[in-house]
Amino acid sequence: MRKHPWIHSPLADGVFVLSPPLLGLLLIFLFPQWFGEQQPVSTAAWVILVLCIDVAHVYSTLYRTYFDKKLMHERRWLLLGIPAVCYVAGVLLCLAGMQWFWRVMAYIAVFHFVRQQYGFMRIYSRREARSWMRRLDAVVIYATMLYPLLWWHLHPGRDFHWFVAGDFVQTNVPAEHISFAAGLVYLALMLAWAIKEVWQFAAKGIFNLPRTVLVAGTALSWYFGIVYFNGDMTFTLLNVVSHGIPYMALIWFYGRRTYTAPAQPWLQKLFSVRMLAVFAGLLLVFAFAEEWLWDALVWQERPEVFGSAGINVFEGNGEMLALIVPLLALPQVTHYVLDGFIWRISKDERVQQML
Repeated sequence: MRKHPWIHSPLADGVFVLSPPLLGLLLIFLFPQWFGEQQPVSTAAWVILVLCIDVAHVYSTLYRTYFDKKLMHERRWLLLGIPAVCYVAGVLLCLAGMQWFWRVMAYIAVFHFVRQQYGFMRIYSRREARSWMRRLDAVVIYATMLYPLLWWHLHPGRDFHWFVAGDFVQTNVPAEHISFAAGLVYLALMLAWAIKEVWQFAAKGIFNLPRTVLVAGTALSWYFGIVYFNGDMTFTLLNVVSHGIPYMALIWFYGRRTYTAPAQPWLQKLFSVRMLAVFAGLLLVFAFAEEWLWDALVWQERPEVFGSAGINVFEGNGEMLALIVPLLALPQVTHYVLDGFIWRISKDERVQQML
């Protein structure tokens, strides 16, 4: 049997990349009283899940981009141009209507979340030859997320949303037949994939443990978080934990392997184990600062965390909000867009070199 294609190590991959969705589901089934349909996201849960994981993971991109002097020198125009373009686009969308801004943001975020899981699947398949089996893996990893998203779009009235209420386009057209057909296709794909995995192991002795766990965890977390359960707390837990923790882990793994040259000594030191608290602490400082600004200037929802005075200085001033909201959202949208460039690979050999 081949050696499993871990990114860093069996322990690190298992804890930080593969287990988060499964541990999230375990929590939901062990403590159902915390995850009822009408159960809101408590302050403590918001701090842990949204501030410390969801928002913090956005800033981990800094270590892979703007803090990397070599990359800044090589791709300066990309790294400086994307935030400028994103901000102008955000202002124009806000001027067209705040709903348009949040709708576009939601779909960009969804694309980012979906592509991350596909990216991990590609990494875990990097040693396998191109074949119909690899194409099936790609189709299935997409299906594990696109089927629940389609179901969400066809069934309005969920007790959760991506950013704000109404950010997804939804229809009141009867959708039972579409949902049923999509469900059959989804089940057929999952069955075909399971048969392929069993056949590979029985006939060739090939079993890719990390990729199998990744596909299974993605399928379970997206289905249970969106289709099976209908609760904001459940969706937030599965959505945030399954995405944010693996992303930060990938940044850490990359930094440990890449920032070893003496030309960037501070990054080399930062990615040592003894500096892990500093690595995480910087992310939390950035995350807290951003959320404090959001709460002080726009939302006014978390006075127990930020001590907000409860006065929205821009309330009713659409022009000022059109300038402020895209600016506050700029780290997030820049993270979404840059992520499509910084991990882009054209050949599996380059993946191997990266890892």
